[in-house]
Amino acid sequence: MTSSGTNERWGAPPWGALSVLCAVVFLDALDVSMVGVALPAIQADLGMSTAALQWVVSGYVLGYGGLLLLGGRTADLLGRRRVFLVALAVFAVASLLGGLMNDGALLIAARFVKGMSAAFTAPAALSIITTTFAEGPARNRALSIFTACGASGFSLGLVLSGLLTEIGWRWTFLMPVPVAIVALVAGLRLLPRSDERGEGGHDILGAITITAAMLLLVFTVVQAPDVPLWRTVLSAVAVAALFALFVWLERRVRHPLVRLGILRSAPLVRANIGLVILFGSYVGFQFVAMQYFQNLLGWSALETALAFLPAGLLVAVSSTKMGDLADRYGTGRLIALGSVALLAGYAMFLRLDTHPSLATMVLPGMALLGIAFGLSFPSLNIQATNGVSDDEQGLASGLLNTSGQVGGAVVLAIVTAVLTSGSTADPIGAFRSAIIVSALFALLGLAVAVSGLRLRSRSRSRSGTATAAAEQALETV
Repeated sequence: MTSSGTNERWGAPPWGALSVLCAVVFLDALDVSMVGVALPAIQADLGMSTAALQWVVSGYVLGYGGLLLLGGRTADLLGRRRVFLVALAVFAVASLLGGLMNDGALLIAARFVKGMSAAFTAPAALSIITTTFAEGPARNRALSIFTACGASGFSLGLVLSGLLTEIGWRWTFLMPVPVAIVALVAGLRLLPRSDERGEGGHDILGAITITAAMLLLVFTVVQAPDVPLWRTVLSAVAVAALFALFVWLERRVRHPLVRLGILRSAPLVRANIGLVILFGSYVGFQFVAMQYFQNLLGWSALETALAFLPAGLLVAVSSTKMGDLADRYGTGRLIALGSVALLAGYAMFLRLDTHPSLATMVLPGMALLGIAFGLSFPSLNIQATNGVSDDEQGLASGLLNTSGQVGGAVVLAIVTAVLTSGSTADPIGAFRSAIIVSALFALLGLAVAVSGLRLRSRSRSRSGTATAAAEQALETV
């Protein structure tokens, strides 16, 4: 089932497997975007505060991010197909339960379980792709199709959410259920049965420790504006202690959740930092924008969804070409260019007021954000998995997805804290301050991307110097 190049035609088996995996990433993106647009309606119906409301998003991303490493390890150990299908079934059940909840806390709990199930489907899906398609043009092409489907799901989810929220926000939770069932049935028939079980065991204590650390980190940031400083400092110390305990465990357990040696790969580390910033800053921006458009400007859910649509459409259209562009120009250049577009997109929205211009602020800003995701997201996936052995593809995939989800939870918590601490007499100033947080993270992402280009340039320069010296020595001989 391995394809060696983009010019080689893929047969029915790889296309069938890729179709199922793309359907699930489509479903994941659909679910995330539909819930985002429905947040103001959920807040009004269940009487949730803004700080509590962000947990509807954070609950999902923390369940997702907290168990992604365990999900990737489990896929490597128990078989990618098996883990993928079981987790997809749990995802469908959690979606159904979420649509039936009448209490905010129970809704957050359902979202957390849903995120936990996605923590197993996502790395399993990505590792099935990276072990099915050979590293190089074939894998790059498959990954670009995979990410394009995610972008398409996000785009369609925005429009569907606008339509469904007008009927009732619960439909945004129930809509993914039939999609998940269809994908599950198709997966039973089309996913390869040849994946072998790996050797080793689970690091359950490590998974519990890292999940607890991330939950406490987000809770600490969210509660910081409303509690005494000593409590925030104490919580921060506890977070640091949990992360230190996790590292200590990973260095000593027989089968660690994360083989720390994998972090010696500088491109993989930069890819993870890049996704923390890309996804984290955008989740924070989206939360603020939803509040701004619907609560301040009075836009309907459908109008808000249509405002976000250009970004999703640009990602969907451009992502399929990213594999070829990565082959030609390298992932580093595409990530750097995407970082510039991301920063410019947030900068456009710093001009927000009570009468925003669609032509000069909303549409150009959304277009720039779409370009940023179209360039960066596939490139980060390619960069993170290149050069990784097949038996650690689940780990590499889990690390990358964990970085994105943790970034989403942490940056969203910071943005929410800034937004809720703003003056009620100056809501525009509060919204602008919250968007500045996303812009600052984007600036940091640009610095990381540029540093990667400089390191690569130096490496090439040294390589060229060494080659020239060797040639000169041969001539001398």
